[in-house]
Amino acid sequence: MILAGLDGSDSSWRAAAYAAGLARRQNATLALVYVQPYLPGGAALGVPVSEAETGVAEQLLAQIRESVERVRDTFHVRWEFHTFRGDPYNGLAMAADQLTADAVVVGASERAGHRFVGSVAVRLVKTGRWPVTVVP
Repeated sequence: MILAGLDGSDSSWRAAAYAAGLARRQNATLALVYVQPYLPGGAALGVPVSEAETGVAEQLLAQIRESVERVRDTFHVRWEFHTFRGDPYNGLAMAADQLTADAVVVGASERAGHRFVGSVAVRLVKTGRWPVTVVP
């Protein structure tokens, strides 16, 4: 199983496309994973956090289905969509463990501060439990 982290950013869509090609070539299942962040501060302000995050997951799933339909006649990939809760690193690590991923593919962080603090991709690579590909 090839796992790709997906959050709706351009780099995560590129990572998903790369992972789809890898899964197709290896005849593996593609697991697309969205990690729903915990937003306790939003809940305190009266924001319906679970509804907002479920909406994001539903939008991602609709976009995935649309993309799969577009390439259906070109090639076929077995895929699954999963959501996990937590921070992106722990959510992806938990997903990779639970789904017994053979490889993890993520997009490079688009945030400038991650160059200093460390991105999810860097943390996954340092964990060393799965081969990790970081797609720019």
